[in-house]
Formats: sequence, C-alpha cells, structure tokens
Amino acid sequence: MPYADLHTHTIASDGTGTPSDNVRLAAAAGLEAIAITDHDTVGGLKEALEAGERYGITVVPGIEISTIHEGLDIHVLGYWVDWQDSLFLERLEQLRSVRDRRNEMIVDRLRSLGMDITMADVVASASLLKRDGDTIGRPHIADALVRKGYVGSMAEAFDRFLGRGAAAYANPPRISPFEAIRWIREAGGSPVLAHPGLYGCDELIPLLAAQGLAGLEAYHSDHTPEQEAAYAAMAAEHGFLITAGSDYHGERGGVVFHAPIGTRRVESAIIDQLYEQRGERS
Repeated sequence: MPYADLHTHTIASDGTGTPSDNVRLAAAAGLEAIAITDHDTVGGLKEALEAGERYGITVVPGIEISTIHEGLDIHVLGYWVDWQDSLFLERLEQLRSVRDRRNEMIVDRLRSLGMDITMADVVASASLLKRDGDTIGRPHIADALVRKGYVGSMAEAFDRFLGRGAAAYANPPRISPFEAIRWIREAGGSPVLAHPGLYGCDELIPLLAAQGLAGLEAYHSDHTPEQEAAYAAMAAEHGFLITAGSDYHGERGGVVFHAPIGTRRVESAIIDQLYEQRGERS
C-alpha cells in the first residue's frame, strides 16, 4: 500500500539535507509521497517539486508555522499551501523576523552565561550547510556551541541551554495558532496540529477545531505508542484527518534528528483528503 511521510525539514530551515535529498530518501524508503514542511519558509519547495518529478514522488507543498499559546510553542502544519502567494510570503517574512530576534536574544543570554559566542559565529556555522536566504534557528546555535566546545552534542545544547525552560531559552511574542490556521487557509492550505503530544495542552485542540483545524499529527517520532493511539482516537472524535510524520531534520554528528524519513508514515490517500479540505472554510 502506498505511503507518505508528511513532516520533513531541509536546509531551507533547520534540516541538514537539501530538498532534493529529502525526496531521494523518500524514494529510497519506498514512499509514494513526501511533504516538505520547513519552519516559517517555503524556500525549499521549488527544488523539492522539481526533484519529485525526477524521482516519481508526489511532493506536497507544506509549511510548519511557529506560534505561541499561553507561553507554549505550538506548531501548525499547512499542506497544499499556495507557496507563491504574495500575502503569504509577506506573512512568513514577518515570522522570520521574529525568529531572527529570538536568535539574538538566545545569543545574548549565552554571552551573559560567560560563553564567547556571537551571531557571526552562528551564521558562520550555519553557512557550512545553508544557502543565502535560508532560515537560521536554534539548531544552528546548538551547532555553534558544539563547534566551540561548550557542549558535547546537539542534545546537550538543547537540554542545558536552548530547550524550553533551559538557561538561555527565549520566546518572543509570535502569532497565535488560531492566526496560523487562518493564514494557512487564506493561502489555500489545510492546517494540521503538529506533534500534539509535545505540548501538554490537549485542551487547546477543541478550540483549534472551532477555528478550522483540519487534522492532528497523531503519529510522530516523539510520540509514545500510547500517545499515538490517544491522538488517533481524539482525531476521530473531532472528525479530524489523521496524519503522520517523521519530522526528519537530517543528520548531525552521525545522529538522525528526529527520525529517518519514512519512520512515521500514513496511507498516501490522506494527501487527497488534505487537498479537499484546503482553503477558506465555508
């Protein structure tokens, strides 16, 4: 039966592989389809769509929008977005400006902790993988910390300094998940809540349902089997589509983050259902 992995990242945001690499890996994993869902950018979609034609893989144009709800980072996936829509591109540029500010805040906090690190160091580290215009985020700060010897691994960087509640964590104001749903629908897309098990905020789900959420990513590499079953049941209760994604970010230091492409997969018929639910709600 044909399958799809609907959550992957590339060097356009915080992955380590090119969009073409992700499509090639999807073909190697025996998938029929893959979604490219970079954080707050559609910069990798053109290359991915072209690679999809070469490899015979359906590429779903996607996005993962970073939002905040009551102090929590909440991520909303958007599928089948019009990635060339001028208003949508302007809105994503606003989000990347917030991300840039967050990076600066984190680096300032690291410096206050006695670490000799600058944004120039982060940019230099990121430039080993990235292209002009690609998004820079916390993984690139973590990589700079590893390269400077302040931590031994990416995981340690997040545990001690960059993750929620850690010493240098920063979270400037962003749009709400409700607004992200509206943006995605106005760009012709279908909104899905990413990895709900990571938030500890299940009471948010009915509120998002009322605003036009189309689906839940029940199957995710960081969910336990119990969580996957619970969110699949919750999705059925609310009439949501059920999606799955590896959240692949590539390899760093020989370690795959979060999981290899195809580790979490869903029947590819879901991509047609997402297409049918795209755009403005009636």
